Amino acid sequence: MKPIVEVKKITKYYNSLHVLDEISFDINKEEFVSIIGPSGCGKTTLLKIISGLVKPTKGKIMIKESSVETALKRREFGLVFQNPVLLPWRNALRNVELPLEILNYKGSWNSPRKLLEVVGLKSFENFYPNELSGGMQQRVAIARALTFEPSVLLMDEPFGALDEITRDKMNLELLRILEEERSIISTVIFVTHSIPEAIFLSNKIIVLSERPATVKEIIKVDLPKSRTPEIKYSKKYIELIECVRKLLKKD
Repeated sequence: MKPIVEVKKITKYYNSLHVLDEISFDINKEEFVSIIGPSGCGKTTLLKIISGLVKPTKGKIMIKESSVETALKRREFGLVFQNPVLLPWRNALRNVELPLEILNYKGSWNSPRKLLEVVGLKSFENFYPNELSGGMQQRVAIARALTFEPSVLLMDEPFGALDEITRDKMNLELLRILEEERSIISTVIFVTHSIPEAIFLSNKIIVLSERPATVKEIIKVDLPKSRTPEIKYSKKYIELIECVRKLLKKD
């Protein structure tokens, strides 16, 4: 089976600043892949290149054996950023409906009401962003990202601004959504600064070096498929944290 995402020798310069250097890796369907590396190494730039928001200087991205441009036309991506970017004058339901309105989309899509139910906000359709907690706002952003049934969900530090307790809850909620709603979304590329978060969520972790970033190592997360908070006390989980930490310290 061909990978759903193929990243092939991606290099990126911003003027004279060399950000990424021949980054290559594959992502298969139903994988949860985290990208981690030192601050400022180019993780977000790489995610934006995969999504088509930024063009690489060299190299190419293939999505389901097609170009990024074709993937964009097919609406293969869902995007979730650290800031939920909700319109304050629209309630939760109207924020989820926004992409459909902008594109005047008449085809088949996930019902915004169903998506709010999927992310656990069935009773909050009429609440405005200032009436929702940070975690709830990010749930609305996730629901909005799933409106076109994307093949790949791209998430850039989506829980980075949340307190630790809420962040842990959102990690569990994201895994629940992926487990229960595989018909809506199954493949995730997740940028994070948190080593424990990357290990808890992922099947695979791509560790980047300092800028210009290269792939230092691709780590398979050999933990049970069903993740519960108790797994964080296991020997294997702690060993994986130490492994990634040592790789990052080498820089």
